[in-house]
Amino acid sequence: MPHFSIEYSANLEKKINMKELCNVLRIAGIETGVFPVKGIRVRAICCDHYAIADNNPQNGFIDISVRLREGRDMEVRKEATEHIFQAAKKFLKPVLDTSPFALSMEMRNIDAELSPKENSIPKFMKESQDV
Repeated sequence: MPHFSIEYSANLEKKINMKELCNVLRIAGIETGVFPVKGIRVRAICCDHYAIADNNPQNGFIDISVRLREGRDMEVRKEATEHIFQAAKKFLKPVLDTSPFALSMEMRNIDAELSPKENSIPKFMKESQDV
């Protein structure tokens, strides 16, 4: 169960296809082999109000937060973080190369005892899953 949350500055709306970025991160999560397909959730939240560095209106940001249940060791999480971050960097390269833009990511564990879950998605999934 990883939950990917992407917060981004509103000035990126016309520069980045956020739906496609969500899918790129979903696929990267699957490629790690660490997360079950049925548990991956990716969402993007636009931040209309923000102030960055020198307040240049061209400054933009994307912050990717990945929350997951405990139980994976540090090395596994580090490798997964690197794979997902590299996929994001590759997708966002045109913006990184042409705009003042900050990209960040953090992966952190969720305390399972304090995070109840209910999920009916698996019972509705097809046998053969498209990545």
